[in-house]
Amino acid sequence: MPPEQWNTPSEEEKKLAREIVRHESFTLVKVILAINALVFLCWLFLPVPFMADNFLVSWSQLAGGRVWTLVTAVFSHYLLFHLLINMIVLWSFGPLLAWLMGAREFLFFYLTAGVMGSLAHALVSNLLMDQPEQAALGASAALAGVLLLFSLTFPRAKVLFFFIIPTPAIVAALIFIGIDLWGLIMQIEANGGWPIGHGAHLGGALTGIVYFLIRGRKLKREKERRDVPDLG
Repeated sequence: MPPEQWNTPSEEEKKLAREIVRHESFTLVKVILAINALVFLCWLFLPVPFMADNFLVSWSQLAGGRVWTLVTAVFSHYLLFHLLINMIVLWSFGPLLAWLMGAREFLFFYLTAGVMGSLAHALVSNLLMDQPEQAALGASAALAGVLLLFSLTFPRAKVLFFFIIPTPAIVAALIFIGIDLWGLIMQIEANGGWPIGHGAHLGGALTGIVYFLIRGRKLKREKERRDVPDLG
Protein backbone atom coordinates (compact mmCIF):
# COMPACT_ATOMS: atom_id res chain seq x y z
CA MET A 1 0.00 0.00 0.00
CA PRO A 2 1.51 3.37 -0.98
CA PRO A 3 2.34 5.91 1.76
CA GLU A 4 -0.37 8.33 0.70
CA GLN A 5 -3.00 5.66 1.42
CA TRP A 6 -1.45 4.87 4.78
CA ASN A 7 -1.79 8.51 5.77
CA THR A 8 -5.42 8.91 4.68
CA PRO A 9 -7.72 8.40 7.72
CA SER A 10 -10.73 6.15 7.29
CA GLU A 11 -14.23 7.15 8.38
CA GLU A 12 -13.76 4.97 11.49
CA GLU A 13 -10.57 6.82 12.37
CA LYS A 14 -12.22 10.21 11.83
CA LYS A 15 -15.06 9.20 14.16
CA LEU A 16 -12.53 7.98 16.72
CA ALA A 17 -10.66 11.29 16.54
CA ARG A 18 -13.87 13.22 17.22
CA GLU A 19 -14.61 11.07 20.28
CA ILE A 20 -11.09 11.54 21.63
CA VAL A 21 -11.18 15.32 21.25
CA ARG A 22 -14.46 15.49 23.19
CA HIS A 23 -13.14 13.35 26.06
CA GLU A 24 -11.72 14.85 29.28
CA SER A 25 -8.43 13.00 28.77
CA PHE A 26 -7.72 15.23 25.77
CA THR A 27 -7.63 18.20 28.15
CA LEU A 28 -4.92 16.44 30.15
CA VAL A 29 -2.74 16.07 27.06
CA LYS A 30 -3.17 19.78 26.32
CA VAL A 31 -2.24 20.63 29.93
CA ILE A 32 0.97 18.56 29.64
CA LEU A 33 1.78 20.41 26.41
CA ALA A 34 1.16 23.75 28.10
CA ILE A 35 3.38 22.93 31.08
CA ASN A 36 6.23 21.96 28.77
CA ALA A 37 5.82 25.23 26.86
CA LEU A 38 5.74 27.22 30.11
CA VAL A 39 8.94 25.63 31.41
CA PHE A 40 10.62 26.33 28.06
CA LEU A 41 9.71 30.02 28.47
CA CYS A 42 11.13 29.91 32.00
CA TRP A 43 14.48 28.88 30.51
CA LEU A 44 14.34 32.03 28.40
CA PHE A 45 13.36 34.51 31.09
CA LEU A 46 14.44 33.16 34.49
CA PRO A 47 18.05 32.98 35.74
CA VAL A 48 19.81 29.98 34.21
CA PRO A 49 21.40 28.87 37.54
CA PHE A 50 17.92 28.64 39.08
CA MET A 51 16.61 26.59 36.16
CA ALA A 52 19.69 24.35 36.14
CA ASP A 53 19.31 23.66 39.86
CA ASN A 54 15.63 22.81 39.59
CA PHE A 55 14.95 21.51 36.06
CA LEU A 56 17.99 19.36 35.24
CA VAL A 57 18.40 15.85 36.62
CA SER A 58 21.71 14.14 37.37
CA TRP A 59 23.19 11.88 40.00
CA SER A 60 24.89 14.89 41.56
CA GLN A 61 21.56 16.71 41.76
CA LEU A 62 19.89 13.75 43.45
CA ALA A 63 22.81 13.23 45.83
CA GLY A 64 22.50 16.91 46.72
CA GLY A 65 18.89 16.40 47.76
CA ARG A 66 17.15 17.82 44.67
CA VAL A 67 14.96 14.78 44.22
CA TRP A 68 12.18 16.87 42.66
CA THR A 69 14.29 17.09 39.51
CA LEU A 70 13.27 13.49 38.77
CA VAL A 71 9.90 15.03 37.84
CA THR A 72 10.66 18.61 36.85
CA ALA A 73 13.28 17.55 34.28
CA VAL A 74 10.55 15.59 32.47
CA PHE A 75 8.81 18.89 31.61
CA SER A 76 12.00 20.79 30.84
CA HIS A 77 13.35 21.74 27.39
CA TYR A 78 16.09 24.24 26.71
CA LEU A 79 16.02 24.11 22.89
CA LEU A 80 12.94 24.92 20.82
CA PHE A 81 13.65 22.06 18.39
CA HIS A 82 13.78 19.56 21.26
CA LEU A 83 10.48 20.86 22.62
CA LEU A 84 8.74 20.76 19.23
CA ILE A 85 9.84 17.20 18.42
CA ASN A 86 8.73 15.87 21.79
CA MET A 87 5.41 17.68 21.72
CA ILE A 88 4.65 16.38 18.23
CA VAL A 89 5.23 12.85 19.53
CA LEU A 90 3.00 13.50 22.55
CA TRP A 91 0.27 14.98 20.32
CA SER A 92 0.52 12.00 17.95
CA PHE A 93 0.34 9.14 20.46
CA GLY A 94 -0.86 10.59 23.75
CA PRO A 95 -4.53 11.40 23.08
CA LEU A 96 -5.53 7.87 22.01
CA LEU A 97 -3.77 6.20 24.93
CA ALA A 98 -5.15 8.74 27.41
CA TRP A 99 -8.65 8.11 26.05
CA LEU A 100 -8.27 4.34 26.45
CA MET A 101 -6.59 4.49 29.86
CA GLY A 102 -8.47 7.40 31.37
CA ALA A 103 -6.90 10.70 32.37
CA ARG A 104 -5.72 9.69 35.85
CA GLU A 105 -4.11 6.43 34.79
CA PHE A 106 -2.45 8.03 31.79
CA LEU A 107 -1.02 10.80 33.97
CA PHE A 108 0.29 8.23 36.46
CA PHE A 109 1.87 6.22 33.66
CA TYR A 110 3.37 9.29 31.96
CA LEU A 111 4.95 10.54 35.18
CA THR A 112 6.18 7.06 36.13
CA ALA A 113 7.86 6.59 32.74
CA GLY A 114 9.43 10.04 33.03
CA VAL A 115 10.70 9.47 36.58
CA MET A 116 12.07 6.03 35.70
CA GLY A 117 13.83 7.59 32.73
CA SER A 118 15.33 10.31 34.92
CA LEU A 119 16.48 7.72 37.45
CA ALA A 120 17.91 5.48 34.73
CA HIS A 121 19.91 8.42 33.34
CA ALA A 122 21.32 9.27 36.75
CA LEU A 123 22.28 5.67 37.50
CA VAL A 124 23.84 5.04 34.08
CA SER A 125 25.80 8.31 34.19
CA ASN A 126 27.16 7.58 37.64
CA LEU A 127 27.72 3.82 37.61
CA LEU A 128 28.56 3.07 33.97
CA MET A 129 29.99 6.34 32.66
CA ASP A 130 31.56 7.74 35.84
CA GLN A 131 29.98 11.12 35.11
CA PRO A 132 27.69 11.83 38.09
CA GLU A 133 27.33 15.47 37.06
CA GLN A 134 26.02 14.61 33.57
CA ALA A 135 22.64 16.35 33.44
CA ALA A 136 19.57 15.58 31.36
CA LEU A 137 16.22 17.17 30.60
CA GLY A 138 13.25 16.61 28.36
CA ALA A 139 10.07 14.58 27.95
CA SER A 140 11.78 11.94 25.80
CA ALA A 141 11.81 9.25 28.52
CA ALA A 142 8.11 9.65 29.25
CA LEU A 143 7.40 9.63 25.52
CA ALA A 144 9.52 6.52 25.02
CA GLY A 145 7.16 4.85 27.47
CA VAL A 146 4.15 6.21 25.58
CA LEU A 147 5.56 5.02 22.25
CA LEU A 148 6.25 1.51 23.55
CA LEU A 149 2.84 1.21 25.15
CA PHE A 150 1.17 2.48 21.99
CA SER A 151 3.15 0.11 19.76
CA LEU A 152 2.33 -2.90 21.93
CA THR A 153 -1.36 -1.97 22.01
CA PHE A 154 -1.51 -1.09 18.28
CA PRO A 155 1.40 -3.07 16.79
CA ARG A 156 0.17 -2.76 13.18
CA ALA A 157 -0.63 0.94 13.33
CA LYS A 158 1.31 2.88 10.71
CA VAL A 159 3.60 5.61 12.06
CA LEU A 160 6.03 7.86 10.22
CA PHE A 161 9.50 6.68 11.22
CA PHE A 162 11.63 9.83 11.63
CA PHE A 163 8.51 11.66 10.37
CA ILE A 164 9.16 10.28 6.85
CA ILE A 165 8.89 6.50 6.41
CA PRO A 166 5.54 4.76 7.07
CA THR A 167 6.34 1.86 9.39
CA PRO A 168 4.36 -0.52 11.65
CA ALA A 169 4.43 0.92 15.17
CA ILE A 170 6.03 -2.13 16.75
CA VAL A 171 8.85 -2.12 14.19
CA ALA A 172 9.53 1.59 14.75
CA ALA A 173 9.59 1.05 18.53
CA LEU A 174 12.06 -1.84 18.26
CA ILE A 175 14.31 0.20 15.97
CA PHE A 176 14.32 3.08 18.45
CA ILE A 177 15.24 0.69 21.26
CA GLY A 178 18.06 -0.69 19.13
CA ILE A 179 19.35 2.82 18.38
CA ASP A 180 19.31 3.71 22.08
CA LEU A 181 21.08 0.49 23.07
CA TRP A 182 23.78 1.11 20.46
CA GLY A 183 24.10 4.75 21.50
CA LEU A 184 24.41 3.83 25.18
CA ILE A 185 27.10 1.25 24.43
CA MET A 186 29.03 3.86 22.44
CA GLN A 187 28.79 6.33 25.31
CA ILE A 188 29.99 3.76 27.84
CA GLU A 189 32.72 1.95 25.90
CA ALA A 190 34.01 4.60 23.53
CA ASN A 191 33.19 7.66 25.65
CA GLY A 192 31.52 9.03 22.53
CA GLY A 193 28.21 8.74 20.75
CA TRP A 194 25.55 11.39 20.47
CA PRO A 195 24.76 13.88 23.26
CA ILE A 196 21.46 12.09 23.92
CA GLY A 197 20.11 10.55 27.12
CA HIS A 198 19.95 6.99 25.83
CA GLY A 199 19.73 5.62 29.36
CA ALA A 200 16.71 7.82 30.03
CA HIS A 201 15.02 6.67 26.82
CA LEU A 202 15.57 3.02 27.72
CA GLY A 203 14.26 3.57 31.25
CA GLY A 204 11.08 5.08 29.85
CA ALA A 205 10.72 2.35 27.22
CA LEU A 206 11.15 -0.36 29.86
CA THR A 207 8.36 1.27 31.87
CA GLY A 208 6.08 1.06 28.84
CA ILE A 209 6.89 -2.64 28.39
CA VAL A 210 6.36 -3.46 32.06
CA TYR A 211 3.09 -1.52 32.15
CA PHE A 212 1.83 -3.46 29.13
CA LEU A 213 2.76 -6.78 30.75
CA ILE A 214 0.75 -5.79 33.82
CA ARG A 215 -2.17 -3.88 32.28
CA GLY A 216 -2.10 -4.87 28.64
CA ARG A 217 -5.11 -7.16 28.88
CA LYS A 218 -7.18 -4.34 30.32
CA LEU A 219 -6.09 -2.05 27.50
CA LYS A 220 -7.00 -4.65 24.89
CA ARG A 221 -10.39 -5.23 26.51
CA GLU A 222 -11.04 -1.50 26.52
CA LYS A 223 -9.94 -1.31 22.91
CA GLU A 224 -12.41 -4.05 21.97
CA ARG A 225 -15.23 -2.59 24.08
CA ARG A 226 -14.90 0.77 22.36
CA ASP A 227 -14.53 -0.91 18.96
CA VAL A 228 -11.24 0.89 18.23
CA PRO A 229 -9.81 0.05 14.76
CA ASP A 230 -6.31 -1.43 14.48
CA LEU A 231 -5.06 1.70 12.66
CA GLY A 232 -3.12 -0.53 10.29
